[in-house]
Formats: sequence, structure tokens, C-alpha cells
Amino acid sequence: MVSLDNAVVARFARGGEHFEVLVDPENALSLREGRDIEMDGVLAIEEIFKDASKGEKASDEGLKNVFGTTDPAAIAKRIITEGDLHLTAQQRHNIQEHKRKQLIATIAANAINPQTGLPHPPQRIEKALEEAKVNVDPFKSVDEQVNIALKAIRPLIPIRFEEVDIAVKVPTHYAAKSQGAIQRFGKIVKQEWQQDGSWIGVVRFPAGLQNDFYELVNRLSRGEAETRIITREGQK
Repeated sequence: MVSLDNAVVARFARGGEHFEVLVDPENALSLREGRDIEMDGVLAIEEIFKDASKGEKASDEGLKNVFGTTDPAAIAKRIITEGDLHLTAQQRHNIQEHKRKQLIATIAANAINPQTGLPHPPQRIEKALEEAKVNVDPFKSVDEQVNIALKAIRPLIPIRFEEVDIAVKVPTHYAAKSQGAIQRFGKIVKQEWQQDGSWIGVVRFPAGLQNDFYELVNRLSRGEAETRIITREGQK
């Protein structure tokens, strides 16, 4: 259960009835965004209130009339996802800053500068977001806000989302241990084991992660692997 000291109120009104639950603000927002969150990590107390500040519990009759059940977890989930979540100013600020960092990381990982084909550093994206005065909404998921942010910063920096295919050849001595790590990094479009024991694969992943990929491959092969970008049909 969540600490009552950190809990906020989620409210829901329907048909003249009023219901409240005490919840962890960040986990409640994650639940609203559709993530699979255990209710034990969301609820501060497994109770449905008519007025949480007074400790006044909702009646079973009212719960059945509105929700068709008296199960606290099921009702709380509806209150959180369909009702209003009331954050303190500090909680709102903390969640905004957390999502701003996630937004920057998401764009940096998936976007490139189409003029150079290289990723933008996170600092450049952060500066562009500040210049464009992009307001991060604490009640919306990062995925919902990515396109809004991209539209806002495109006049400031050349940027687009793109995946890249990179062919890699790992020498025999490093092939076995490297193959698994490379597979986990991205999608293997094709792969082939050579007669000499070396491994060749074509890996697809967000273009913004190219530097991370090269660092991984160099570390696994001690700099002996070969890589090259594969141009797909329709790409320049």
C-alpha cells in the first residue's frame, strides 16, 4: 500500500453520487495511461469514500447503483481512469519534470538530423523544447506528447523519426557471445553464420541509437567487428 502522506485524491461523480479514493499520484497516472499497474501500488487504502477528508465511506448501495459491484479494487480503477486526479503543485511539477526527461530521451533515441543522418544530442533537443516553449502535460503519456513536441521543434532544428538498418560482421572469436546481445538491441532482419564461425546480421533499430549500437558492438568485439548502414528501398 501507498503512504497516506504522499497520497492524493481521485474523484468521480455520477448520478448525483460522489466517490473518492486515496492514491499514489505517479502510479495513478500510469494506470490512467493504460499501463498494467497492480492496485496495491496505487491505493493508499482499499476503501471507497464519499468524502475522504472526513473519512466518510460510500454506501454499498451507492456503489452497486453506480459501479454494479462493491469490489474496492475494481471501483477504484474506474474512479482513477474515468474521474479527476487532484495533484499538489509540487507533485504536478515533479511529474512534469520526470515526463520532460522521458520525452527528451524518447526523441533522442528515435530521431535523427536528416541533413547528416546522425542523432541529435539530448541537450540539443532539450534546448529546442525550451525555445519552442513546449509544455509537458502531467496527465498525458509521453507517447501522446511526442508528435506535439516534434511539430513544435521542427522549425528550430531539422529532425525526423527514422529506423536504421545496420549490417554487422562479428569475427569468430566474439561471434557466439555477441550475437545474443545484438539481438536484444534491435530487430534482426536477417542473419547468417559463416563457415569460419563468424556471424553476419542486419539489425533494425531507432536511428537515434546508432552511437549506442556502435559502442556495444565495439565493446563485444574489442573493435574488430565491421559495420555499415544498409539503405532500404524508399530511403535516400
